[in-house]
Amino acid sequence: MRGMTTNDALFSPTPMPDAPIGTARAEQLMALSGLEIIRAIMLGKLPVPPMARTMQQWIETAEEGVVEFRGDPSETYVNPMGLIHGGWSMTLLDSAMGCAVQTILEAGETYVTLGIETKFLRPITARTGQVRAIGKVIDRTRRTATAEARIEDSLGRILATGTTTCFLDRPGHS
Repeated sequence: MRGMTTNDALFSPTPMPDAPIGTARAEQLMALSGLEIIRAIMLGKLPVPPMARTMQQWIETAEEGVVEFRGDPSETYVNPMGLIHGGWSMTLLDSAMGCAVQTILEAGETYVTLGIETKFLRPITARTGQVRAIGKVIDRTRRTATAEARIEDSLGRILATGTTTCFLDRPGHS
């Protein structure tokens, strides 16, 4: 992870990459492993999904089984109590966990989320500053993968955690 380990307590904010936004075609994806897809998105060779811009969340680093996302919470995502809406945090966790699972997929494999559990430990506000979500695969079977993630602030404080289980599939195996 760019000279960092997921145990490093501190990180420096980085800007959201300026990358093409859109949806990749299935034929662009089927010949690539999951890690190749994630890296192609990071390099701008495949488009970034439109919701990344909407949510101000992006992939910072990726390796097999581990992905780091960054997110910029702002007034755009504040709920009536003045906190960043839990849905923004859940989206960041879901993206980190899902993409961590994607990095372990072979070419042609796909996944879909079966369920997610989220715990909110500390409030996130528009003044929190950039946060990161580190997602890690913790188990894989032939048909499922389980991952976990945590959102940290720049001081390393854990703000939220999540776990997910994903269903794995290959075309023609449903």
